[in-house]
Amino acid sequence: MDLKAFSQKFYTEIVNGEMKPVLDALVTLRKLGVWTEVVYLVIPTLNDGDPEFRALARWFKTYLGSDVPLHFSRFYPQYLLKNLPPTPLATLERAKAACDAEGLHYVYIGNVPGHAAEKTYCPKCRRVVVDREGYSIKSVRIRGGKCQDCQQRIAGVWG
Repeated sequence: MDLKAFSQKFYTEIVNGEMKPVLDALVTLRKLGVWTEVVYLVIPTLNDGDPEFRALARWFKTYLGSDVPLHFSRFYPQYLLKNLPPTPLATLERAKAACDAEGLHYVYIGNVPGHAAEKTYCPKCRRVVVDREGYSIKSVRIRGGKCQDCQQRIAGVWG
């Protein structure tokens, strides 16, 4: 599910909508046990501030928990926002760091091929359990929903 920003100002000025129904939907999906992953497109100057990242991380941990995946995707200028640059890698890494510091287990960086944060790591032993590059999965080291190395449960739908 897309979360466009963690700011009502962004939703009002850019999306022409409301943030609260999006957050409420995420909480409802979580309560219903529906597997959900959240994508946040980081747009330079519009939704890329450290206070916003920290607030998002706190809200995420409180209302969705540590195991719901959060993907920070790199913005590229196109369509209506051609006047902005691509998201700097350092900004995406700051967003991830804010969430890591809050204790979120599955925080990814997307649209940056080859970045280490596109892989899934075991939250206990920190070994790679899903090795991916772009949209390709190179290997999966999960058996019975657990890390093959330390037997830590890995959140997800494994079948």
